[in-house]
Amino acid sequence: MHTVIPRTPNSRREFDSYAVTAEFYDILQADEDEARVRRLYGREVAKARSGVLDIGAGTGRVTMLALADSRADVHAVEPARAMRTSLLTRLASLPAEQRDRVTVHPHPLDEAALHAVADVAVCHNMVGCLPPALRERLWSAIGGALTPDGSLFLQLPPARLPVRTVVRVLADKRVGEHIYGGRMTMSAAGYRIRTRVDYWVRNAKDVLREHSETFWMWPATRARLVDELAQHGFVPLPGHNDSELLAVTLRSGR
Repeated sequence: MHTVIPRTPNSRREFDSYAVTAEFYDILQADEDEARVRRLYGREVAKARSGVLDIGAGTGRVTMLALADSRADVHAVEPARAMRTSLLTRLASLPAEQRDRVTVHPHPLDEAALHAVADVAVCHNMVGCLPPALRERLWSAIGGALTPDGSLFLQLPPARLPVRTVVRVLADKRVGEHIYGGRMTMSAAGYRIRTRVDYWVRNAKDVLREHSETFWMWPATRARLVDELAQHGFVPLPGHNDSELLAVTLRSGR
């Protein structure tokens, strides 16, 4: 079972979250996540004409892909300060030509006042963090931010609650004399999924630091998301059969 640390772009209470996770996110998951981002969105991002909208940009995997593989402007939406700090640090190292094409928005999408700025929108690793009411706000905001022919590509959240506790150990990564590691534990908690992430830093002899952070996720099936998006003018986009991905486009004449 694939498990990722969830991203939350539209819940005000989460704006200052990820203070723990931001330190460990890239070092423990960067290689795997970069490959997944390219596989899921690379072809569509490269074809963007008017713009790419990266919703819940995190530390910038989709944003960096869009800047490298397209000539379109990029709008990176990331309300969480800790993740946004990592994103801006990464952007600071880019050539001026690429920096000039990206705008970072420190507010939820429904507060960012974006209208028809992109023909490609991406929600990577974040939809599961939104309860139904916030998902509805997100769909509406995406519809407004896309051009009339725009499409949305989103990584599907878990479809259902786990029947038993799922534990995933993240592969250790060495940085100089220190080794960084982590473990994610997912379990059902009522109608939500509780995800606890434990991190540690150790040397050859001792554990030097330990930290943890807890996130909540709301399962949703592909069919349910298709129905929700239909209420906001989206229809399935043919030719996209990846089991991790839902691709939709704005209905003609919307």
